[in-house]
Amino acid sequence: MKGLISLLAAGLMVVNPADPGGPRGDGFQDGRTAGVKLSNSKIVITGNGARGGTSDGYQIQRPCWYEPGPDAANMLKTQQDVRDYWFRMHPDGSEAEFQKFLKQFKDKIGKPGRWWTPAYNDADPKGRACWGGLDPFAWVPPGTTPPAGITFEQLAQIARAALTVPQPAIKLNPDAKSYVNLPTWVWLDGVGQPRRSVTATIPGVMSATVVATLENIKIDPGTTPDRAEVRGECGTSGKSYVKGGQFTCGVRYLHASVDWPRQVYVLKVTTVWPVRVAERVVPFQYAPVEVDATRDVPVGEVQSDVKPGEG
Repeated sequence: MKGLISLLAAGLMVVNPADPGGPRGDGFQDGRTAGVKLSNSKIVITGNGARGGTSDGYQIQRPCWYEPGPDAANMLKTQQDVRDYWFRMHPDGSEAEFQKFLKQFKDKIGKPGRWWTPAYNDADPKGRACWGGLDPFAWVPPGTTPPAGITFEQLAQIARAALTVPQPAIKLNPDAKSYVNLPTWVWLDGVGQPRRSVTATIPGVMSATVVATLENIKIDPGTTPDRAEVRGECGTSGKSYVKGGQFTCGVRYLHASVDWPRQVYVLKVTTVWPVRVAERVVPFQYAPVEVDATRDVPVGEVQSDVKPGEG
């Protein structure tokens, strides 16, 4: 019977009544490894953190799982509707064999519970093979979760994998070139909202939300400590230049960059976004999302001319 079921898996997933619109809920990011791309899933991904940013490539631990699916009556109707598909898959099959296939669904009519169906993360190279190792459906009594059935922790992992944060641009003053001992102010453009969230939802069953909040930025001057003094009181987006303001965020370069590769220092600013699961105490933690931006900084010597008779 299991072999018969496996042969029908692809067709059954296409007409799954619990997912009439087909696979939904992709989360993605540009420029990094995709975190999650849901296939044959009812999970819906929402939130301002699911679009328009970059990610750290986090991937969920298990690339396939079972999700709650249709009740007994809806599942039976769905399988009756794939009659033509069944006979295309089994051109030598008989009506008796098809009725034998349907019996497993008829036997559940009137019983408490529902069918669970498998889904997978297509962004993981192992996802499809993992999915192929699961039965195409499993009957589950109320209040229980089958082996490999999705849990709240796994749903939170899916939300985490879909989480993106903005890719900022570095702003400097002076902008085009700095000079030895001159304060180089550093701030960021394009940070946007300092709070990003993603919610992964199985409609009518459960949802999990992860929240990333921009906590601070870190500055790497692109050279050794004897060549640069870093001021790190930057807050969440640095400090833009203000005439007469206090210099607390940026770099004071102590040596020119003329002897450095390409005659520039490559300044790097890292935004740090701690991640938590919202509105629930959970026994697992996530590492912060950290996103880097870089900028070439040529540093020259201040030249002064002394006229005869001065000094």
